[in-house]
Amino acid sequence: MPRINLLPWRAQQRKERQKNFALASLAAVLSGLLIMFLVSMYIQGLVDYQNARNQRLQQEIARLDNQIKEIRDLRLRKERLLARMAAIDDLQRARPEVVFLFDQLVAVMPEGVHLTELTQNGRNLLLRGIAESSTRVSALMRNIADSPTLGDPRLQVVQSGQGRDQATEGSGRRAQFALAARQVGIGDDQEEQP
Repeated sequence: MPRINLLPWRAQQRKERQKNFALASLAAVLSGLLIMFLVSMYIQGLVDYQNARNQRLQQEIARLDNQIKEIRDLRLRKERLLARMAAIDDLQRARPEVVFLFDQLVAVMPEGVHLTELTQNGRNLLLRGIAESSTRVSALMRNIADSPTLGDPRLQVVQSGQGRDQATEGSGRRAQFALAARQVGIGDDQEEQP
């Protein structure tokens, strides 16, 4: 019987299996690395895309912030211009009021009353003067109360004293007075009383 030695064939088959296993392991490792690289590239692409979107959003936010700042500046300028226009309009409306005020002061002034000082603070008036008697001051207050452009008369001070030269001034007593009043005009319903 002939002897067949199968050991070299088995050894060769074992080597071939080890070689195939090594190649399969290497292919698995390489394919795993390739898959990991592709997944990593895909994820990096997504991250880069999101970063680009975030950067674009930041640029748009900065642009919108600049526009908001410009809008605020424009609103502030608009408010300033409107305030100036309102002041000019108030001045234009108040121009004839001075003339009316002096006309009305002449109309309400009774005979025997002379003003020495007139002070105006906004709509408030302070009248100082000399009257032949305190009854003339009372008549002035009634006239102011009845006036369409003056109102709210309030007597602050009345000082009676003898006239310096009774021969020229008559036999009555002179009275120095201080009287507060208020100028009443169109639109005073909206204004606050002091």
